[in-house]
Amino acid sequence: MKLIALDSSGLVASAAVLSDNELLAEYTVNYKKTHSQTLLPMLDEISNMINLDLGEVDAVAIAAGPGSFTGLRIGSATAKGLGLALGIPIIEVPTLAGLAYNLFDAKGLIVPCMDARRKQVYNGIYRFEDHKLVTVKDQRPIAAAELIDELIAMDPELTKDGLIFLGDGVPVIAEESERLTVPYSFAPAHVGRQRAGSVGALALVLYAEGRYVKAEEHAPIYLRKSQAEQERERRMAGKDSL
Repeated sequence: MKLIALDSSGLVASAAVLSDNELLAEYTVNYKKTHSQTLLPMLDEISNMINLDLGEVDAVAIAAGPGSFTGLRIGSATAKGLGLALGIPIIEVPTLAGLAYNLFDAKGLIVPCMDARRKQVYNGIYRFEDHKLVTVKDQRPIAAAELIDELIAMDPELTKDGLIFLGDGVPVIAEESERLTVPYSFAPAHVGRQRAGSVGALALVLYAEGRYVKAEEHAPIYLRKSQAEQERERRMAGKDSL
């Protein structure tokens, strides 16, 4: 099983190639460049480095969302283009589950957060059980304060081993996290942001479970309307009330 994995759901752009359970190459950049400038050149470079034969690739894994609307569109278009050109399926990995997979087999609850602006985050809550990722709370947009309230009220049995926060939404919840009464920590830099290698590793699990789609069926998971769409609806609502 050989696959290409991509993640452009946030500020980080990341591409990887995996063969079975081996990570052959990974290229990750967390810098102020648009993903349209970085993603394909990164994939091209690692493909050249490992002499990748695209004809041997069995699937494309993509961090399917939520995340940056522009980033998701770029990543999905790239994945769909590869899938259609090569005639291979796409494995849609929920972005926050992919982030949680950075901390494989960690004890306690894993709390990935992506900045959704206006003191909100995209968040899911996960834990590992028998070496498998278990979803405690599925990904959703949520206010930072509400997330901390939810964690405070959670069953102590779930939080007894502490919490690990990661993702670019950590600064958004940092002040609110001071209200927590259970141990918590923030993931270190090397696993604190999106990594295509983790997306690919989780994708292999999903693929084995038959959880993949045809390339033409793939669409990003936005979870909510873009800010431009929301502002347009507010403007239209204002006109209707006149």
